[in-house]
Amino acid sequence: MPKSSTLPWPAAVGLGLSSLLLTGCVSSVSSASDDERPVVLTTFTVLADIAQNVAGHHLVVESITKAGAEIHGYEPTPGDIRRAAGADLMLDNGLNLELWFSQFVETVDVPHVVVSDGVEPIDIAADAYSGKPNPHAWMSPANVQIYVGNMVDAFSELDPEHADDFATNGAAYQQELQAIQDELVAELETLPDKERALVTCEGAFSYLARDAGLTEVYIWPVNAEQQATPQQIAAVIEYVDENRVPAVFCESTVSDKPMQQVVDATDADFGGMLYVDSLSEADGPVPTYLDLIRYDTDTIIAALTGR
Repeated sequence: MPKSSTLPWPAAVGLGLSSLLLTGCVSSVSSASDDERPVVLTTFTVLADIAQNVAGHHLVVESITKAGAEIHGYEPTPGDIRRAAGADLMLDNGLNLELWFSQFVETVDVPHVVVSDGVEPIDIAADAYSGKPNPHAWMSPANVQIYVGNMVDAFSELDPEHADDFATNGAAYQQELQAIQDELVAELETLPDKERALVTCEGAFSYLARDAGLTEVYIWPVNAEQQATPQQIAAVIEYVDENRVPAVFCESTVSDKPMQQVVDATDADFGGMLYVDSLSEADGPVPTYLDLIRYDTDTIIAALTGR
């Protein structure tokens, strides 16, 4: 989640952009090759992978941020501006995830599509962000089917000649997403009501918890600007203890030390690390979005059911 409601535009970016525009050196990310396919630029790696599955070989799909990068407070560079200015379409998640992106879009004259359009948002329930939409909608396989539909429409407008292929690719990918959701729901339906809880460090799993019929519990609602407070940890300890929650989790991009305090104070096991904001490198555990969502659902199922 964003760490502030406004993010300063780095001076280096402004200077770099001015220089690029004055010298006329802005060019496509693919200008070094003879590739004439349209270029689609996404804000982060998860969207890039989903988009690639829809695009097939008809479009060049790339991410502004790299694998493992923090998306919420990212600061664009002059190199990012060069890439964007040469793109034919940009995709962002929306739901206040990329607060830096509004400034980014104003800088270059490239159309963009918000892929979460049509998703029913779940509001953040606590702290300074209370009432604002939780941006992690891609953690729901059902929501990503909406993302895919928006991408099919956008790509078909961008490259009408291959619209049928985009539709076919999108439908096949949506079937895979539905299969993962069906497995998640089926595997967890036998859990006792009190144990049907997904306890994590950050409140990034609202949509997945909803899909699986789980109560979402977290130490902090958004990326913590400082260490978790004793009151936050105590509240989670009380919930886990009273409801005999069998396992708790933490996200791969934050320290699990606060959650380990919950483990030490209760009978719950540490169920493992979960991935949210970024894919891994190709040789890592979650190189694709389907790998990410399967990894997380398998980890949650194994820890909560003991299987």
